[in-house]
Amino acid sequence: MTGWCGAPLAYLLLLLPACVSVHHAAPEEDGFRSAWHAAPDRTWIGPQFFANRLADWRLKDGRLECTQARKRLPVRTLHCLTRALKPEAGTLVVTVRTGPLHTGEKPSTDAWTGFLVGGGGPHVDPRLTALTHHRPGEDGGLLAVMDGRGRVHFRDNSGDPGKNNPWSIGGAVAPERTPVLEATSTGGGGIPDGDPAPVVLRLVGKSVGETYALTMTAHRLDTGALLREAILEGVNPDQMDGCLALVSHRGGHWFSDWHIEGSKVAVHEDRAWGPVLCALHTVSGGVLKMTAQMPPLGDTDTRTARLQIRIGGGNSWRTVAESTLVEDSWTFPFRVENWDSSRDTPYRIVYDLRAGKDTTTRHDYRGTVRAEPLHQDAFTVAAFTGHKAYTGGLRWNHDGIWFPHGDVVRAVKHHDPDLLFFSGDQVYEGDMTPAIRRPCEKALLDYLYKWYRWCWAFGDLARDIPTVCIPDDHDVYHGNIWGAGGVRAEAAEHIKLDQDRGGYRMPTRFVNAVHRTQVSHLPDPEDPAPIAHDITVYHTRLDYAGVSFAILADRMWKSAPAALMPEGRVVNGWFRNPDFDPVARADVPGARLLGPRQLAMLESWAVDWSGGAWMKVVLSQTLFANVATLPRPARSDAGVLSMKIPPPGVYPATDVRVADCDSNSWPPSGRNRALRAMRKAFALHIAGDQHLGSTVRYGVDDWGDAGYAMCVPSIANTFPRRWYPGVKGKNRHPGAPRNTGEFLDGFGNRVTVHAVSNPVISGREPAGLHDRAPGYGIARLHRKTREISLECWPRWADPSAAGAAPYPGWPVRFRQVDNYGRKPKAWLPELAVEGLADAVVQVVDEADGSLVYTLRIQGQRFRPWVFGPGRYTVRIGEAGTKQMKALRRLEASPHRETSEIRVKF
Repeated sequence: MTGWCGAPLAYLLLLLPACVSVHHAAPEEDGFRSAWHAAPDRTWIGPQFFANRLADWRLKDGRLECTQARKRLPVRTLHCLTRALKPEAGTLVVTVRTGPLHTGEKPSTDAWTGFLVGGGGPHVDPRLTALTHHRPGEDGGLLAVMDGRGRVHFRDNSGDPGKNNPWSIGGAVAPERTPVLEATSTGGGGIPDGDPAPVVLRLVGKSVGETYALTMTAHRLDTGALLREAILEGVNPDQMDGCLALVSHRGGHWFSDWHIEGSKVAVHEDRAWGPVLCALHTVSGGVLKMTAQMPPLGDTDTRTARLQIRIGGGNSWRTVAESTLVEDSWTFPFRVENWDSSRDTPYRIVYDLRAGKDTTTRHDYRGTVRAEPLHQDAFTVAAFTGHKAYTGGLRWNHDGIWFPHGDVVRAVKHHDPDLLFFSGDQVYEGDMTPAIRRPCEKALLDYLYKWYRWCWAFGDLARDIPTVCIPDDHDVYHGNIWGAGGVRAEAAEHIKLDQDRGGYRMPTRFVNAVHRTQVSHLPDPEDPAPIAHDITVYHTRLDYAGVSFAILADRMWKSAPAALMPEGRVVNGWFRNPDFDPVARADVPGARLLGPRQLAMLESWAVDWSGGAWMKVVLSQTLFANVATLPRPARSDAGVLSMKIPPPGVYPATDVRVADCDSNSWPPSGRNRALRAMRKAFALHIAGDQHLGSTVRYGVDDWGDAGYAMCVPSIANTFPRRWYPGVKGKNRHPGAPRNTGEFLDGFGNRVTVHAVSNPVISGREPAGLHDRAPGYGIARLHRKTREISLECWPRWADPSAAGAAPYPGWPVRFRQVDNYGRKPKAWLPELAVEGLADAVVQVVDEADGSLVYTLRIQGQRFRPWVFGPGRYTVRIGEAGTKQMKALRRLEASPHRETSEIRVKF
């Protein structure tokens, strides 16, 4: 007598748990069952799962498929997020139906399908455990698999991830050489060549004394016949706590009816992730903008979502915005006008996920839009750059994998920032897995797979804190980028790398999708017209709690140096011609940094102090100085990774200042135009990209005549730049290190270095992380005193601990007015304001109508200074209102005279 699927009825009764599916995980006593038979076709598998890689898995025709079949690509995994093996002794039963996706091919012992168990463990963040795939580690788990010829065996997924390991990062992939554990094997001899018959794999584990015994069987699905059995005894309990995953290696496989049960299985429904993966928001000018990040959904999935806010203190919710899904980026953008920012507002994003042909399941993602901190004294910005997941091989307990950066998140929460700023490289294209660049559909999935790791790591910070997130070169799959307004430079024999020609390597569709994921929640662009090839722009201003931010896209209009300086033989931003002098020859006519549209925005932004603005800050990708040295006679930074990290107190003697066109020290004239615009607003600059934490003061015509800047250290630094100039800095503070003070950088730009966090042997583990000086930045802006305090914090520091301190040299403190350090040449009459406190004062040179500067003063008395004789107009009052007065034809005096003008409101 036979039943469903053509199998003997008695055998089907034994397999009944593997054949029955429901949408949600069943109660714990019934175990976990997949429900792929009812799910729509889509790339994303569901909230209970995490796929490595996103591009390699899909749901199709009611089953799970791993589509990656390339011979050189290793094990792919699909983790069950909501189930794990707990440390306590117990039993485990895992079953799944599986078969080759591509029938008709010759079966191979190099192709596997089956299970991964025990990777990671309770001492490892489950988000990190979910990344376990082909990279072995000390807690990499056990593979219980069947090869293409039906032979069942166990493999050890743990090992030393050194460069000679066949699964190490960057090494050749040869998993067949990994240890096959000795097991007792019996069975029917495997699958005849060419037979694609699907099977049921069943893994049973039970504790035997202080160890475990594992039994793996393979049965034909159609007849129930036993094909093979393998028994592994004496398994260490440490290998039996952690993840539960499906694996497919080479060849491609399908799966259905995954069933997990047993007393050793821990239930973690709270670890399900999605369908809303994170939400980023800003509030500016009474407008809330929010972007909900979704996974790749199917054609029949719901295409709309709602943003709701809670009314009162109960459970009553009101919809304030609806959104339609934007494909490629898989985002829901929301916009709410007339936002009430006077109070904390709980919100939820509501989405109905398709569960079956005619059913959906409601999911919501919750957070709080905070009240705008208009009355607190200190406004705190937490700034980050360079989100890197790993260096070297995968070693759970040592220095390899840094994701999900829980130590950074905990530290930043202690600082309680009012704004988060991620300056770029939220994604590294080769991080953990090689980049997929084509076709575009696959490249987008590859980007999203890596972007989702950022969402997983920092989403809980961003759900409640306004966030500025801007992409940099690696986010759009460049090593370095010179956007050149989107117009690619012509190919030339002297240009070795395609990215050196200018423009974007990836297609517009890809770049714009990246922009939607990272910047669509920012305030609307000041000038929204796209650049060449229809690439979207995002330079804008954000006005929040009286702090006015100018957000730049540093690289979008920046010229390509290789195209403009062929005699320099520029490769990746470095001059390979040893006879080319960057100081004398690199400031070529026509070279752009920010481009005219962004410069125009800076000029208008410097004038506008409406809405109660009391501080101006520029946010951009990288520093406008080249604070970097290399050992002589380096012509590029290719040797950075091989440089020895010095112990404390050792100053490398052979380093020289370098000229790297990737820094915004080049082009010098473009850099100086930007700084002249920024200092008119007394603006602070916060940036990242350079990996090396530093605080500097810019100089244009003289040292210190422009503003201060903080370049924050990388979250996880795999490229440890350093600053050890061979000459001592001039005019250093007493007792300050020799690498601080006044310098000319490699392009001849003036820069005063106040603090720098060089890589150093720290004595802290993991050394591969902490010796490279990773961390983050904190900027504190004080409303009452207009003092600014900048701090670069080491990643290892616990700021909540007694005596905790940032890197040596910080904090760096200064006044707002120090951001325009140009020496006065003359003064105007003192202003005595009546009836209005902290007025905005704007000084205009009547000779040419140019803005000298604009500033919100402190108190009611202010003596404007200017930089030359002549007549000036002073506008004073409350910007953006009728309470503005103009004092014209004021004569500048070379002396700080006592005359005053009373201004009544």
